[in-house]
Amino acid sequence: MTRKGPLAINYEALWQEGMKDWHGKMPERMVDDSLEEQFWSQSIARKKVGQTDPYAARIFEAIREKIEPQHSVLEIGPGWGNYTFPLADYAEKLTCVDSSESVLAYLESCLSDQQHVGYVHAKWEELGKNSVEAHDVVVGVNCFYRMFHIKEALRHMNRLAKKRAIIGMTTGPIQPHYEVLHAQYGYDIKFPRRDYIEFLNLLYEMDIYAECEIVKLKRTYEYDSYEQLLKTQSSKILTEGYQRAHVEQALAPFIEEVDGRYFYRHDFHAALISWEPK
Repeated sequence: MTRKGPLAINYEALWQEGMKDWHGKMPERMVDDSLEEQFWSQSIARKKVGQTDPYAARIFEAIREKIEPQHSVLEIGPGWGNYTFPLADYAEKLTCVDSSESVLAYLESCLSDQQHVGYVHAKWEELGKNSVEAHDVVVGVNCFYRMFHIKEALRHMNRLAKKRAIIGMTTGPIQPHYEVLHAQYGYDIKFPRRDYIEFLNLLYEMDIYAECEIVKLKRTYEYDSYEQLLKTQSSKILTEGYQRAHVEQALAPFIEEVDGRYFYRHDFHAALISWEPK
């Protein structure tokens, strides 16, 4: 029987297609574990110990409402600890699962006095059935970008969460000057190719009816020079030979100069998708 309606779309295939670059090829970092490890090693080396992204605090506030202090929490892909550090202070037990040895070594060094925090080096979507015990809550924020078999990743969440599974993903809108460059000058832009809505549809395919909460966020980009601002905020332009003047005109309404430094303030959102395990 031919499927109709939203189930006529293969959302896992759509997710996998969205992993490709703008030339239709899978980026090397998506398939080469050594490059991914190199990325995290270099990223952590540039961080101050315990440094997190300011916007993450608001996301954690929303996550915390779904977790009780006596809960055990399993965190997927903790990265440099945006949610790991507050979870370690809040939850009775925390287990971090990450494919990067650099990430886990960094977190363990930062939380060496926290005996209730454990670490598992593994790819989440490739976890064996007995690799990790079930926890009250399973949470992962912005950690699914390399997971090709995304349905298997979601099944692991559903299987290992006793009380609740939580997915977090930052989402649009894109920085507004890119919308201007596209609409006014016709430039091709690297608009996001995957978004939170795909998780809702993937879960729907799995007969899971998830809740979705949208969290409003603000981010300030700060630059030491105008040239640094222009270079960074042109990185999503796909059209070759774009004109510098067009970028400057598109950026002008959104930037502020203070004592020779440049600030770009940007409104965006996070989506929190959660469900009670089946």
